[in-house]
Amino acid sequence: MKKLILFLAFTIINYQLSIINSVAQTNKAQVAAAVAAAAAVQLPKPQAPSPKIEFTEFDLKNGLHVILHEDHATPIVAVSVLYHVGSKNEDPQRTGFAHFFEHLLFEGSDNIGRGEYMKTVQNAGGVLNANTSFDRTFYYQVLPSNQLELGLWLESERMLHAKIDQTGVETQRKVVKEELKERNENTPYGTILNQTFSHAYKVHPYRWTPGGSPEYINKASLEEFITFYKTFYVPNNATLSIAGDIDIPTTKKLIEKYFNDIPKGTKIIPRPKEVEPLKTGEVRDTIYDNIQLPAVVEAFHIHAQGTPDYYAVNMLATLLSQGKSSMMQRMIVDDKQRALTVGAVPIATEDPGLILIYGIANLGVGTELLEDAMEEVYERIQEEPITEDNFQKLRNQVENDLITKNAKVVGRAENLANYYVYFKDANLINTEIDRYMKVTREDILNAAKKYLVKENRVVLYYLPKSYKK
Repeated sequence: MKKLILFLAFTIINYQLSIINSVAQTNKAQVAAAVAAAAAVQLPKPQAPSPKIEFTEFDLKNGLHVILHEDHATPIVAVSVLYHVGSKNEDPQRTGFAHFFEHLLFEGSDNIGRGEYMKTVQNAGGVLNANTSFDRTFYYQVLPSNQLELGLWLESERMLHAKIDQTGVETQRKVVKEELKERNENTPYGTILNQTFSHAYKVHPYRWTPGGSPEYINKASLEEFITFYKTFYVPNNATLSIAGDIDIPTTKKLIEKYFNDIPKGTKIIPRPKEVEPLKTGEVRDTIYDNIQLPAVVEAFHIHAQGTPDYYAVNMLATLLSQGKSSMMQRMIVDDKQRALTVGAVPIATEDPGLILIYGIANLGVGTELLEDAMEEVYERIQEEPITEDNFQKLRNQVENDLITKNAKVVGRAENLANYYVYFKDANLINTEIDRYMKVTREDILNAAKKYLVKENRVVLYYLPKSYKK
């Protein structure tokens, strides 16, 4: 049972981090964070403020944006490329393409044999991975710093002439379909994100999740995959972010060597223009799943990442569920004993998104009782601002989380790229903490009153299949 609880928290937190892992080694920091959240581990005291993260950025003539961060603390380097393409850029009749390409672009290239991409990195003493979200696809390698040129060559090969052929497509069709089957059909609570977003959105392409549909992957032709590649995996839709033990002048020369001559994409890069209408009524449904304990999943619409309200909601979520002393943990798990685990996770998205609040019912507890307990928490948080002492603890937690995100070079590379792509301001890696610190106790109270209301939510009862009559 404990494994099921940890899986649910891990799944939701991974989406909050915009991650669907599929290749090579799992990011251990993310696993640790998910397990800590699931077990409601109390966060340590805030760390001392980190020194400013210095970086250099520039554009190549083909539109590739480059960000370089020099750090000689350890002899490693993270080479990453963020493509501004996620599931929201897909054709509704061809969902899953971005996730499919997360796999397909490890097939090799004209100069890298099929299946040799991963072996090349591993033989050089490195690790690699990729992840896809609603809004972007991120590839990275962490290598010994003397292998920087190898990493740049590999990423330029992926960008310039990846192997998009029938053999690779058929191989990855099987892999992706099996992955989706394992996640959606064979994993308890595995459909929560799919069901939540499909109920919450009717117009915006967030109505499907990055995994997509195996039906559409089956129907797609090789020509459609080639067109998708030529549209989105081009330098003018990419950010090359490198962090670690590098010399910036030398690295610039290597980047020019491997990327300067890659042609700029010629196709118009489609961006969704659909706006989800304001919700005026609660959406409710019951989902029967391969589970043993019922669950209540609620999703509330929120503003996009980077907005003032998003920071207030983010701090609200931390207050609700992070740590042993959090409100949901104390009121629902400890005092009323109506849930084994609870959580509140704002999902960071480029367009207006969701905050997910969930609980897995304790043995013998019905979904109605669990929902009532969750409602009591909302009412309590909407009554009056939290105390000054609790507010300071909350600020410390948020500060600690931000410092932890930048603890590793690959985290810095990814965050620099994210901040540039989403906000055109990579320096938010140093200043985003100020946006959180501007949030007041009253802002958090107002966010609870504004967003945690019935007409703004989806409520899903997850029940064991044995309950279905």
